[in-house]
Amino acid sequence: MPKPKDRPPELVQGTLDMLVLKALARSTLHGYAVADWIRATSHDVLRVQEGALYPALHRLELQGMLTAEWAVSDKGRRAKFYSLTPAGRTHLAAEAESWHHLAGAIALVMRTA
Repeated sequence: MPKPKDRPPELVQGTLDMLVLKALARSTLHGYAVADWIRATSHDVLRVQEGALYPALHRLELQGMLTAEWAVSDKGRRAKFYSLTPAGRTHLAAEAESWHHLAGAIALVMRTA
């Protein structure tokens, strides 16, 4: 059953953490900015809901992949800003390699007649 074009596709299980780490590999961001970067970079295809994003940020922080610090956002609001740790960079590299391997295998299957 095809999905309607106005409904964004669901993320493959386990990819949210990788996308969050990728967003934070570029710079320190607060949660809303992470979600906005993912949405903008994917040309509005991927939309991360707050109910999934903030537990992921908290989990990654507990795992030592991120550090967090409270500061004031550019809109003058207090926000928690997240940064990637060296462990987070290492994990992101491993996840990216695994993702490219998996995506390549799926592409091979989809090209078959």
